[in-house]
Amino acid sequence: MRIGLTGTMSVGKTTLAKALGEIEMFKGYPVQTERSKYLRDIGVALNTDSTLKGQLVFAAERSIELMQTNIITDRTVYDVCAFTLSSKSMGWTEKRYFTELLLQLRDEYDAIIYVSPIGVDIEDNGVRTVDVEYRNKIDTTINEMLISFPPKKLITVKGSTEERINTIISQLS
Repeated sequence: MRIGLTGTMSVGKTTLAKALGEIEMFKGYPVQTERSKYLRDIGVALNTDSTLKGQLVFAAERSIELMQTNIITDRTVYDVCAFTLSSKSMGWTEKRYFTELLLQLRDEYDAIIYVSPIGVDIEDNGVRTVDVEYRNKIDTTINEMLISFPPKKLITVKGSTEERINTIISQLS
């Protein structure tokens, strides 16, 4: 299965992806997590103002992940599209064509797990933004896309990592 976690920043996607990789149901699945610090250090704009080139890097990462048979990833094409649509540097035409193209990959995921930000404080990891308004904007955009461009299977999780895992196992069993 190709399992993608989607959601705004600082909701625990990376923590959840790593925890899923530890349970018996997903033993042997590669767990792919975003390389924010590395990408930032080589000049890829992150957070509130990504460029077309930066978004192409993120899209390429998502495409490479989808070439694998089994994978758990803490980012999806929905995340890339939400940041694209929220970019200040990109024009509307770029945003539209890019997201339309990228969303063609959504059915490559066997399950999309939306990680809710409800009850989760923003953690400052020194890389991502801690702007609450921007975080909410990305969350709203992801939710709008999940409605307008639904995945094959959508699982919504909230609560502790253990509660999230129990929901996922229940929904995928």
